[in-house]
Amino acid sequence: MIAPDIREHIEARLAATAVEQAVRVLYAAESGSRAWGFGSPDSDYDVRFIYVHPRDWYVGLAEGRDVIERPLDDKLVDLAGWDIRKALRLLLKSNPTLYEWLLSPIVYTDSPLRAELKAMFEAHAAPRALAFHYWSIAQGQWRREIEGKTEVKLKKYFYVIRPLLSLAWIVAQATPPPMAIDDLLGEQPMPDAPRRAVDDLLMQKRDTPELGRRPRIAAIDDWAMATLERLNPEHLALSDKPRQDMRADADHLFRRIIGIVD
Repeated sequence: MIAPDIREHIEARLAATAVEQAVRVLYAAESGSRAWGFGSPDSDYDVRFIYVHPRDWYVGLAEGRDVIERPLDDKLVDLAGWDIRKALRLLLKSNPTLYEWLLSPIVYTDSPLRAELKAMFEAHAAPRALAFHYWSIAQGQWRREIEGKTEVKLKKYFYVIRPLLSLAWIVAQATPPPMAIDDLLGEQPMPDAPRRAVDDLLMQKRDTPELGRRPRIAAIDDWAMATLERLNPEHLALSDKPRQDMRADADHLFRRIIGIVD
């Protein structure tokens, strides 16, 4: 899925960033459209990673910056990483962004931590928090990119479609959703007209460098508006409690990773 020269370039950038920042990369994977299943030939490489500082960094009076970001380079590689403490704090808030990184089919740096964090998130995640995350993304993209416009960038539809399918999964299953759009489409029923429109748009997106601006797609519009209204988490009886409180486990994992306990 990733050309060998691009993978080598990404791994070299991760290694150089680790040296520059005096950190150790624990896990790195592709996020964004390539991992979600609707990347085009010219899509960026959205590389996301989790890292750890040496132990003493965590015991000072002031907390340091817990994010590393690098700008897009000439090979379309965008790097962004979270410190392990930030990652675990967001896990305990049921933020599914971390979970999506862990589900990625394209991994650059792997370790047993991936399975540990994935299991912990699945045990802990509160359905209501998950639902609000995806509903907010879909609503925000709809309002910014589609609502009120005659023509739209067609690729922006996917940033509404995928979170709405994820939201439907959460409402139906009360569990974190899969990452790939094909997995979501395989489980979440859609009426025939929007499903055909989505399938057609997927084929175009995967084969075409730039879809460009075109008239809106009525079948997708109607489905998206109806789904945003029907699955508004404010009107749904979703639990806002963690399925299993994993705070003690997360604390222990953090201490082990930074070298305080075995």
